[in-house]
Amino acid sequence: MTLDYCADPNHLSYTAIMIIEVPQSSWLALFTHLKKWATNLRRAKLARKAESTEALQDVNRAVRKTAVYLRQINRRGQRAEEKEEELSLLWTNLGFKLEELKLSSLARKCQISGKHWSDPEHYSPEFLQKADVSLESIEKLALVLLQEIKRKT
Repeated sequence: MTLDYCADPNHLSYTAIMIIEVPQSSWLALFTHLKKWATNLRRAKLARKAESTEALQDVNRAVRKTAVYLRQINRRGQRAEEKEEELSLLWTNLGFKLEELKLSSLARKCQISGKHWSDPEHYSPEFLQKADVSLESIEKLALVLLQEIKRKT
């Protein structure tokens, strides 16, 4: 290590400059570390994309499962509490997963759907319409997000 002083012509002061001599092996170690860091960052990014893709595909599966149940209600004219409990937990868990992935708009729609399946009287029809939580709307948003992920790959 060398310590030099540089005079600043505009001021009556000196600035200390420390020059550190780094052996070539240390530079190689630093470069190797940076390369590993970049590789790990790339892997994390790919893992996040895979996790997001899986979550969005789960949303589409939930849409299908819910649509089948609604068709059964229309045919039979009766509701099944067990099935609605299952749908409530499915949508709620999807909301949590999407929130972790920072897919907040879709997460909110899933959370509202989960709450609605647990207590259909909780939200007013006006709120549900304004929140735009129809199965078609949720599916469309999930598909748009999936396309964005694929485009960035």
